[in-house]
Amino acid sequence: MVRPTHAVVDLDGLTANYRAIRDLLAAGAAGPAPRVVAVIKANAYGHGAVRVARALEREAAGRGAPPPMLACADIEEGVELRAAGVTAPILVFGALSVSDLDGVFAHDLTPTVSSPSAAQALEQAAAARGARLGVHLKIDTGMNRFGFRHDNLPATLPAVLQAPHLAVEAVYTHFATAEDGDHPLFERQRLRFEAIRAAASGLGLAGVRWHAANSAALLRDRRTWYDAVRPGLLLYGIAPPPLEPDLRLRPVMSLRSRVVAVKGMRPGETAGYGARFVADRALRVALIPAGYADGLDLRLAGRGVLLVGGVRAPVVAVSMDSLVVDVTAVEAAPGDEVVLLGAQGADVIGARDVAGAIGTVPHEILCRIGARIERTYNP
Repeated sequence: MVRPTHAVVDLDGLTANYRAIRDLLAAGAAGPAPRVVAVIKANAYGHGAVRVARALEREAAGRGAPPPMLACADIEEGVELRAAGVTAPILVFGALSVSDLDGVFAHDLTPTVSSPSAAQALEQAAAARGARLGVHLKIDTGMNRFGFRHDNLPATLPAVLQAPHLAVEAVYTHFATAEDGDHPLFERQRLRFEAIRAAASGLGLAGVRWHAANSAALLRDRRTWYDAVRPGLLLYGIAPPPLEPDLRLRPVMSLRSRVVAVKGMRPGETAGYGARFVADRALRVALIPAGYADGLDLRLAGRGVLLVGGVRAPVVAVSMDSLVVDVTAVEAAPGDEVVLLGAQGADVIGARDVAGAIGTVPHEILCRIGARIERTYNP
């Protein structure tokens, strides 16, 4: 039984986006096209990590090609993929210090080494198993999150590179401001990473692969493509705002519900908790069975819209399990479909539209769609 509020995930759209990214890389690369590391952390940005991973594996198998490397946030996400039968290589971005390292070895995961303590813990675990473990090394070039400081590598890298049971296969960084063409940090980070690449032999990093570009950097600067790129948002059919790429993308997720009641409001009456909305005229409002327990932001009240009968209807109140929507301008009746994300008639509401209305990023809009929202998949 599917609840009235549910998400529809278009896996054909996902694989079409993946192919569009690959084609862009092949057309724009000076040499061999960079590999794709498909970012499916946070349950594939809310789309369902297992189903997304399987779709990418099938797409690669259909071309007779190996599957792309997948990237997840922590060991537990990687174990979930392996338990579901996913065989593609899996890169774990972080959180090693608070995770059970057994999962790395039992489930053939590629961990990121982003601190001396993480390297030490992995070396000890690998030595205890008599294993040699391939790892990716992360460099902090200015985001001040995970990674070895770019300006302290001569002091911190030797212990990692001398660890007999660790093999550094790749080195990467992450850009903090790739979406913002005016921010100087992007170029500073790029130049710092370039300096590390230029000094690679002296640092003991000869023969490794390099990657840096998230979705925004992939679109913004081909100099950051290196040996691999790490698209996340692009896979799901959304360009990071404010970028407008020359790339045909298909939004992969739509979010739909139904009207459960329609009622009138008189001038001066209020709707929702706190009586924050006050009707300035006679209105007809519809109740939708979705609320902040489903990941819909409270800030949608007075800012967001839904599609009802192909017409944009303003959200006037958000509760835990319901929305109140102004349908004065459209015929609406119980049972009518409403669209929170996606297309209806000639209009479309995208994650970028919703994010812009409430002052956040589209990544958050997708990731916050709650666990009780059932995902249905096409095909």
